[in-house]
Amino acid sequence: MNRIIYNITILSMIFTLLSCGGKEVKNKQVEIQDSISDDRIFVSNTQFEHSNMTLGSITEHPFPLTVKTNGMIDVPPENRAVVNAIMGGNIKTTPLLIGDKVRKGQALVTIENPEFVRMQQEYMEINVQLSYLKSELERQQTMVAEKITSQKSFLKAESTYKMAKARYNGLRKQLEMLNISPLKVEAGIINSVATIYAPIAGSITKINVNKGTFVSPSTEILEIINNDHIHLELSVFEKDIMKLKKGQKINFKLPESSTEIYKAEVHLIGTSIEENRTIDVHGHIENESELNFLIGMFVEADIITESTVEKALPETAFVAFEDSYIVLKLNEQNKEGYYFEQVPVTVGETYEGSIALTTLGSLNITDKVLTTGAFNLVADE
Repeated sequence: MNRIIYNITILSMIFTLLSCGGKEVKNKQVEIQDSISDDRIFVSNTQFEHSNMTLGSITEHPFPLTVKTNGMIDVPPENRAVVNAIMGGNIKTTPLLIGDKVRKGQALVTIENPEFVRMQQEYMEINVQLSYLKSELERQQTMVAEKITSQKSFLKAESTYKMAKARYNGLRKQLEMLNISPLKVEAGIINSVATIYAPIAGSITKINVNKGTFVSPSTEILEIINNDHIHLELSVFEKDIMKLKKGQKINFKLPESSTEIYKAEVHLIGTSIEENRTIDVHGHIENESELNFLIGMFVEADIITESTVEKALPETAFVAFEDSYIVLKLNEQNKEGYYFEQVPVTVGETYEGSIALTTLGSLNITDKVLTTGAFNLVADE
C-alpha cells in the first residue's frame, strides 16, 4: 500500500513539473513574439534625463518668402578716397603701411620734382612784375585822363597787367594744390618737395608705391577707406525686381568666415538694370558699429518680401534618413521610461531654428515629439 502511494506521489510531481515547463516555454515564446513585433525605440528615464532630451509639440511658425541674392560689404563713395599726385614726381617719403589709421589732413607721402622749383621761381618773378605793371597801369590811366598819352598806350598797359594778374593767380592756385605755401615763396623760401595730405580720415587699404617710385597724375598712390559706416551692396536679378520695396528686412551671412545670420534693411533700390540683367540694392546693416566686417567681404542674403504661417518643429526634432526625414513621436510613457515611434514626414523651408512640415504623416497637432536627442537614438538603431 505504501508502495502505491509513493508511486502516485512521484507521478504527480512529474506532471506538475511538465506543466510548469510548458507554461514557461509559452511565456518565452510570447515575449519573443512581442519583442519582434515592437519596433518602437525605448528610452529609460535615466537616459532621458542624462541626455537632456526634451519633448515638444507642433506649433504655428512664420516662414518668410524671400528673394535670394548675393553681394558684398561696402562703404559710401564719400568714405573711400584714392590719393593721386597733382603733378608727377618721385616719391621721397612714404612712412605708412597698409592698416595704418590716418586722420584727415595728415601727411601721407612727399613728392620731389625740379618742376616745383621752376613754378615757384615763375611765381616770384610774376609777383614782382605785378607790382610794377600795376603802377604802370595807374600812371597810364592818369596820363590818359590828362590827355598826355594815347588811349592805345593805356589799353596796352591794362592788357599787360591783366595777363600778368592771370598768370599770377594761376601759379598761386597750382602751388596751393601742391600744398606749397605761396606766402613762403613770396618770402623767398623755395622747396623742391610737395606733400600730399589725407583727404579723409580712415585706414590705409592699398599702397602702390615705394620710396623713389616715379608717379604721374594718373597713378593711384594709395587708398583710404573710412568704415565708420558700412552697408550691403546686393545684386538682384530682373525677375525678382518687382517684389522689392524699401524697408524690407534682409537676412545675410558671410559664408567664407561665419555661419551667423545678420540683419539689414533695404534702403535704396536702383532705377536701372545693369548689362547682366541685375539691379543694385543698397542695404543698411543693423548694429553695424558692433560688427567687425571688412570692406569687400562676400555675403549671401535673403530679402524677405512676405511671410506665411506653417506648422513646424525645431530643427533638432528631425533626422535625415535615406533622402527623407523622420521624427520620433511619443507612443507610450510609463514608470520605466518612454517609447517612441518613428514617423516619416516631408519638410519645407527652414527659418530661425524651425522647419516647416509640408505633410504630417501619422502626426497630430496634440502629439508629443522628441525635440532634442532624436538623432543619437536613430543613429544607434
